[in-house]
Amino acid sequence: MTAAKSALSRLASWISDLRLAIALLFVIAVSSGIGTAIPQKENEALYHRIYDSSPWLGLVDANRLLALQLDHVYSSGWFLALLAWLALSLLLCSWRRQWPALRAALRWIDYRSARQLSKLSLAESLAVVDGPSSLALLEQGLRKRGWQIQAHGDRLAARRGLTGRIGPLLVHAGMVVLMLGAAWGSLGGHRLEQFLAPGRSLELIDSRGHSEMSLALDHFSVQRDPAGRPEQYTSSLRLLEGGTDQPKLLKTAQISVNHPLRFQGVTFYQADWGLAAITVQLGKSPLLQLPLQSFPQLGEQVWGLLLPTRPDGSEPVLLLLTSEQGPVEVYDNSGSSIGRLSVGGEPVELAGLPVRVASVLPASGILLKRDPGVPLVYSGFAIALLGGGMSLVATRQLWAIAEVHTLHVAGMCNRNLTGFAAELPGLLAELELAEPELAEPEVAQPQTL
Repeated sequence: MTAAKSALSRLASWISDLRLAIALLFVIAVSSGIGTAIPQKENEALYHRIYDSSPWLGLVDANRLLALQLDHVYSSGWFLALLAWLALSLLLCSWRRQWPALRAALRWIDYRSARQLSKLSLAESLAVVDGPSSLALLEQGLRKRGWQIQAHGDRLAARRGLTGRIGPLLVHAGMVVLMLGAAWGSLGGHRLEQFLAPGRSLELIDSRGHSEMSLALDHFSVQRDPAGRPEQYTSSLRLLEGGTDQPKLLKTAQISVNHPLRFQGVTFYQADWGLAAITVQLGKSPLLQLPLQSFPQLGEQVWGLLLPTRPDGSEPVLLLLTSEQGPVEVYDNSGSSIGRLSVGGEPVELAGLPVRVASVLPASGILLKRDPGVPLVYSGFAIALLGGGMSLVATRQLWAIAEVHTLHVAGMCNRNLTGFAAELPGLLAELELAEPELAEPEVAQPQTL
């Protein structure tokens, strides 16, 4: 039984070791960096297309990446195990070290002799006119400065800054709450990214297959700088109550990059943009709105379509564009450029057929996330920040023993001892406890006979 307790004690000591916690934090930070560098929760085909020909870091191809769960780092079993390990380490550290330290700080220590005070970090003996009066004056001054006092006749104990002892416990508690929120969000959260064109809507379904609400996009715009580069994307949304023939308006809002919408536990982010459709006129035909598709093999943001120039679908041309503002580049079957069309401009003859581009319809890339752990994550951050701020408060303790013509003062501090050592003499000087000047002895005058 004793051997088992000793083994458990050694195990608990190892798990609660500060060095282990730092190592776990480092591994978690590196893992989070990997999750940022590698696209997360995409289909397997994307990873094979990216990493089969060019392995990540020259070592990890798509198969290894998927086997190591690097495609979903934050919800992988090994990452959640690291979080659980760190949380256990923090809890044991709090239980074995921080909680006993707080309990010890709450207990008053009563030093009864000047010899005991002389062994402390800061100790000083002052010659005074009246020891008990000086002790009372010291007590009065300390109380005015917010010190807690415990007096025992000819001696006293004082302390200030006990909140600093609570800070480390709150930091540990905040980190544990934060990790619980992150784990809950990874396991119970949902994520959906959808491109939506203006005038279209998207129905949101819960885990039971019931319609929760509908998301309708009324307007989408891309703000660009003078060089034509996109600076901001803005979407005007309507949230409608789903599952009825006559949808009920729940909320209207506008979202943009870094300005999401949070509603009923769902967060709507403006994540990306794209091109949905192009409106063209072939000869004297009516305006035709044709869907655009992405061509990732030609570039990151390239859209286009194959447009036949004959009634039988022969002699198609390829229309490519990178912006809703145009221009539209035109290529023939051999890949040679045969023209350029301006959005809203005049028709251009392509393979004997006048073609005009009337407009280009952009699409809004909206990311929808349901993360039940967000309140816990925010609460954990708040608790940890509060604890970190409280940890900066130095806990100071002071003792004084009065004798007839001597006042013995000593103190200690858990941090910034040098600052406390510089403050203590000034405190005593302000209290007028400095050694009094001795009167000069009178010299007897000789008498005249």
